[in-house]
Amino acid sequence: MENDHIRTGELEAIPVDRQELRDLVENVMGALERYGSALASTPGGAGWLHVQHVPVRRFVAEILRKLLSLDAWEPFASAPGPLALAPYEGLVGLRTSSSREYLAYTVTWSGIAYLLGAEAPYNPTRSAQLRNRSRASTANAESNPLPSDLQQRDVVALSWTSRHAATLMPVLAELERGGRTSLLLDLATDPAERCPAPTATGIDLRSAPSNLFALSGTTEGLHLPDDEHLVRVKGYDVQLARLVRLLSVLLETSGGCTQPSWRTLLRAESWIDGVLAATRPHTVLLSNDTSPLGALAAHVAERHGANTVHVQHGAWRAESVAWPALHSRDIVVMGERDLPLARAWVRHPAAEVHVLGQPRFDVLAGLGREVQRRYLEKVLAPGNRRAPARIAVWACQPFSPGRLKAQADLLLDGLSAAEGDWGLVIAPHPAQGADAFAALLKRDGGPLVAVADPQVGARGCLAGADALASAYSTCGIEAALLDVPVLEIGTPGERTLDLTGHGLATRCHNAVDVAEAFSALREPGTPVPKAAMDAVCRWRGDSAAQVAHLITQRAETSARSSDSVHHDASGAASASPQGEGASVR
Repeated sequence: MENDHIRTGELEAIPVDRQELRDLVENVMGALERYGSALASTPGGAGWLHVQHVPVRRFVAEILRKLLSLDAWEPFASAPGPLALAPYEGLVGLRTSSSREYLAYTVTWSGIAYLLGAEAPYNPTRSAQLRNRSRASTANAESNPLPSDLQQRDVVALSWTSRHAATLMPVLAELERGGRTSLLLDLATDPAERCPAPTATGIDLRSAPSNLFALSGTTEGLHLPDDEHLVRVKGYDVQLARLVRLLSVLLETSGGCTQPSWRTLLRAESWIDGVLAATRPHTVLLSNDTSPLGALAAHVAERHGANTVHVQHGAWRAESVAWPALHSRDIVVMGERDLPLARAWVRHPAAEVHVLGQPRFDVLAGLGREVQRRYLEKVLAPGNRRAPARIAVWACQPFSPGRLKAQADLLLDGLSAAEGDWGLVIAPHPAQGADAFAALLKRDGGPLVAVADPQVGARGCLAGADALASAYSTCGIEAALLDVPVLEIGTPGERTLDLTGHGLATRCHNAVDVAEAFSALREPGTPVPKAAMDAVCRWRGDSAAQVAHLITQRAETSARSSDSVHHDASGAASASPQGEGASVR
């Protein structure tokens, strides 16, 4: 007999149609919502699927990507049959990632077989790696006491990444200059992502309880017996009860602030509820209201009657957001191109969208180009060595090791073939460890390569570069604002920020494109029209002040409304700064 066969690595490498995958994710998430959204809720009424939507959605996409790969293999698609499980293999595991903290969940092929109906009496739900993580965490049931010295504050802000902190702190500083007080809750679990101590006396910085993100344990309600409820995916019937059972792994494993367990979220709701009760703010300020902590905070703020303000901290693309949903009342976006996306994604019935730029970009005009250039030269050529005449900076993202290597090869091969004497400085993403690039530094021949200090990052050196390369790092926008040439790299079909579509970057699909782009930089470029830049990011150096003005105006308007028995006239002037507000309706 002859058997058709394929290795799982080859199967997973089969390309899938991205639009088809997005459509299938929407369909399955809709089926999950109808089937199981009421299976578990917090005491405050936040459903598990609402709060945990982002990690659940990403895991569902991983499952569907494997199903599409299976369907794309012609021998199986033409004669599909039952799948056999690998004995004792865990159904849910982890993919490799260059991120220090983020857990990249995946379903094993035994998990796929289980979802399609195979019996798995001897297969644990979790891989050994995930079981070890669970054993290392605790299910401490003690309450998290609130600080006894909390005082009333005008604004409470939440941060759990360095990008949040850099976006929110300038706004809080502007509020302090206007006599407004604030409390910044630092929920980061990675020490490199924590907020720096504020210099303004009106900003109080507090951290989450030490054991908040170390909780794991069974999620009641998500371990269902098999039933007849199915969702159809490309000719296959996926059992919803089994899908929920696999999803429970995400909720039962401690994954830090980006993927908190369900027990952590229950505790976090109680803690945030106590903070807001003690401080009685008129506004809760967020830089992410979509992922678990942000969605939970927006929900708690609504119950306390506080206005919610979301400040976009990174660039958006319709095809790349984890979940197209925004829960705050006021949404602050960077540029004009973000308006239609924000209007389509808002969930608050009275939401308004405001184009006010990016507060953390306000400081760009003051960056020292000469100082940053000296840093780049020192990194590439320590001691008395000669530095390259031209230096490119690669602003990275926390991709898988394979994808990082592919982008590195593309850049280095292009630099080797480009005209001129080039060197490359790799700027890790804040969530990446520098060890992710160790193999790249051992490459023989080609241009000089070095890795920037993670504390410096791309922001700390891009102003001194001759060019910046990235797939979709927001640093590409920062470089464009400073007239540093930008290369958007990646194979055809890879997502970028589409700065190229606005005339702010050059798209490079391969090493030849990179070589030509770097060689062309010897010629003086054409200035970018202001309108093109405004489409991507409104940059006036006053974004923090504009957001602070929006917060105070909204609070004053709300206070006047609550003190008066008469409603404002329908033609009353908007409280939005400088007419930048745009009602979602």
